[in-house]
Amino acid sequence: MAANESNEQVSQAQLLAEAAEAVPTRQASLWGDAWRRLVRNRLALIGMLIVIMLAVMAIFAPLIAPYGESEVIHPDLVLVEPSWYFPMGVDQNGRDVFSRMMFGARVSLVVGVVAQLIVLAIALPVGSISGYFGGRVDNFLMRAVDVVYAIPQLLLVLLIVNLRGPGMANIFLAIGLTGWVTMARLIRGQMLSIREQDYVKASRVAGAGPLYIIMRHMLPNSMTPIIVALTFGIPVAIFIEAALSFVGVGIRPPQASWGQMVGIGQQYIRSVQHLMLFPSIAIALTMLAFTFLGDGLRDALDVRLND
Repeated sequence: MAANESNEQVSQAQLLAEAAEAVPTRQASLWGDAWRRLVRNRLALIGMLIVIMLAVMAIFAPLIAPYGESEVIHPDLVLVEPSWYFPMGVDQNGRDVFSRMMFGARVSLVVGVVAQLIVLAIALPVGSISGYFGGRVDNFLMRAVDVVYAIPQLLLVLLIVNLRGPGMANIFLAIGLTGWVTMARLIRGQMLSIREQDYVKASRVAGAGPLYIIMRHMLPNSMTPIIVALTFGIPVAIFIEAALSFVGVGIRPPQASWGQMVGIGQQYIRSVQHLMLFPSIAIALTMLAFTFLGDGLRDALDVRLND
């Protein structure tokens, strides 16, 4: 009897041990570790929260804003100082500045994101082909990059926008067609480093083509610096759009843009400072938030910091 009970206990212990071994253990991953490091970075977390807040404000602007983008509150209410009823005051045309700030967030975020997608679409094939093949191909493409890089980006953007005319689509194209050179150099450097790895050489020996090797092996291992560079590129695009709207060749009224609001506000800076103050703060805060987020992503995605 005692022997049977002992055998049952042994069998139960074995079953419990097998069940415990069957439970999968949590495996560390690059993205999981990166997320934990990112949320521990307070500045990056603050930047991410500000970006999320701006995105929500831009998406739901028609629902959140008390007035329309170009709605005139009253013809007699012009250049009203900030108050309880109008937290950011009223502009020279009798429109609520707070509502226009919300709609202006749409322009800034859309320009920043779409322009970087165009940058990536140009830089990715140029940098990948240059880094993979090297030699004459690399030399030819990099000399073309040097030519574009030698011209100041803002000057090129102004030329393109003046040729094609103001408008959201032309701003996308202008920033994208002039801002890809830095990204192309970054991708090219990553490809030059990765193409010497053993798994790339083994794939080449096995008969894989260049497109397969780039898409399957080289590009996935280059995503970390690319993501960080894209994050840093968004505030640059936002600033360029604000500069274009400030000088009057960007977003045209009545559509709201922070840069355009700063440009109009500087005409009244001696008498009414709030017209220029609030959009200037919004531009600075947005650029700072993306910079904090980019710094945090760079640190979080660095595998050397993996703990």
